[in-house]
Amino acid sequence: MTTLSTQLEIDPTIVKNNIEFLKNKIKKSSNFMAIIKSDAYGHILPNIVADIDDQVDGYGVVRLEEAIELRKISNKKILLMQGVYSQEDFINSRKNNFDLVIHNELQFNIVKDNNSYENLWFKVNTGMNRLGFEVEDFLKIYDKYLNDKDFTLMSHLSASNIPNDPSNKTQFGRFDSLASKLHSNVSKSIANTGCILNFPEKSFDWVRVGIGIFGGYIGNHDLKTAMTLKSPIVNIRKIRKGEKVGYDGRAVALKEMKIATVYIGYADGFPNHIKDGTLVKVNEQDAEIFGKVSMDVTTIDVTNIDECKIGDWCEFFSPNHSINNITSSNNLISYDMMIRIKSRVKRIYKKLGNYYDTLQESANNVPDKFADILKKSDINLD
Repeated sequence: MTTLSTQLEIDPTIVKNNIEFLKNKIKKSSNFMAIIKSDAYGHILPNIVADIDDQVDGYGVVRLEEAIELRKISNKKILLMQGVYSQEDFINSRKNNFDLVIHNELQFNIVKDNNSYENLWFKVNTGMNRLGFEVEDFLKIYDKYLNDKDFTLMSHLSASNIPNDPSNKTQFGRFDSLASKLHSNVSKSIANTGCILNFPEKSFDWVRVGIGIFGGYIGNHDLKTAMTLKSPIVNIRKIRKGEKVGYDGRAVALKEMKIATVYIGYADGFPNHIKDGTLVKVNEQDAEIFGKVSMDVTTIDVTNIDECKIGDWCEFFSPNHSINNITSSNNLISYDMMIRIKSRVKRIYKKLGNYYDTLQESANNVPDKFADILKKSDINLD
């Protein structure tokens, strides 16, 4: 018996291609850190690591528990990007050989009390105004405790995807000015995806790349979306001019139309507020969402789709239909769309061009160190 399901396909070949594209933009001397927080942006962290571990120099995550699981499957550098906030977590991090971001005085006091200054990244606020020491405060700490220590100086750009935004010049200026006051063995890191594409000369010692490797960066068509979200059509009906579709009657037919109902809704993580007119693909042709997204289904206008029938796939995003098409037209961001897809959606992870047939087979086809993680996973691989 075949169970009808919405599917989220993940193609690691595209992730690898995106990484190579980005690596070709940076200095040969720059190290490449893949940011794989939040289950690799929904791309199944252990699988992704198995396929890109030979391409990257390290990984960045946020949660300690995610870093601990990651350490079981990779010996590469692992950076806890928001650091730790207790002695217990500090000891656990040191035991697992994690690099730590230090961005406030509380965190620095933990380091100082333990007299442990190895593998630290000090974050300074150059204009994002979220996390990080103010420059003047950091210099006081540096002069007293760090002037003979090796560490990485880091900051984060707020508008790197907008090359002409004046904040970029301001942030680079503050970062460069601070770096010039530090000793020569201090490493530097400020580049994210946008910085690599728009300011590659600022790749410095480490780049930290998240959304770009998964193809969610707006403004570059060489970086392909590594996910395909698709769902089957379960009904097709004709409606007359003036008839309404869906809750609240938001969508009103201006002519005779053919409406398809697709097996995906907000219970699957597809946003309820998606607008009418948002483009999707059916049989490689453009269709449009028509009517408010329901809990379990979404309605689309297939009036102009040739030979459309029940069982045909509706594709919401894919390598050939960028995730940015749906997010940018609906006041969303690709990060949000990638990680919001819910557990009842069947996730299918391709093995560098071929599907894993079963969860057990996927565990048998990756290196031994990854097998236990995959076998324990509650992700539906098919």
